Amino acid sequence: MPGSSTQRQPNDATSQAPRLYLTTPAVGGPAEFAPALAEAVKAAEVAAVLLRLADADERTLINRIKVLAPVVQNAGAALVLDGRPELAARAGADGAHLNGIAAFTDAVDGLKPARIAGCGGLPTRHDAMLAGERGADYAMFGEPDASGRRPSFEAIVERVAWWANLFEVPCVAYAANQDEIAALAEAGADFVAVGDWIWSDPRGPAAAVAAAAAALKTPEPAA
Repeated sequence: MPGSSTQRQPNDATSQAPRLYLTTPAVGGPAEFAPALAEAVKAAEVAAVLLRLADADERTLINRIKVLAPVVQNAGAALVLDGRPELAARAGADGAHLNGIAAFTDAVDGLKPARIAGCGGLPTRHDAMLAGERGADYAMFGEPDASGRRPSFEAIVERVAWWANLFEVPCVAYAANQDEIAALAEAGADFVAVGDWIWSDPRGPAAAVAAAAAALKTPEPAA
């Protein structure tokens, strides 16, 4: 997910169709979660998986990552840790996602250039631009905060469109449900992140991921 904050022309003809970015629940038992994860990453083209981990001691966290990293990487996707940048190299992850410009600034030099350094938790345009200038490999918009709140969907679409039209750093747009995917893709997201609803879908994660991938290719109806 390389990128720079250099401005680009609106409607850049080199842009490609967006790809999926899976986010996991907080994983405590990797062996129990691995089969569902394997189903999900094989169901469609997945660019990356954001691995959230339940709290534990450092050795336990590393062991969990080492169990799940091959599941993701063998499917051709990148494994990105939710925080915990100090564990990325030691556990064989491809990078880390940092929440907020302060956390990102503290961690980016330890991750790059060998590993992905992504940034979310960017409530203002200024914060997003700072992340891009500091070397973020992507900026994420629309994800819930620690209490589950997120901006209005209209505000998320507007932020994604603004970023996509002006900056070369890839944009990850968070879809809270399948119905949001097409609009985020239409707004110019390079990646669409999907999370809890994938894992709780009664059809199973493979079917949910396949449906999400199909929604990426569904044009948003004209207003």
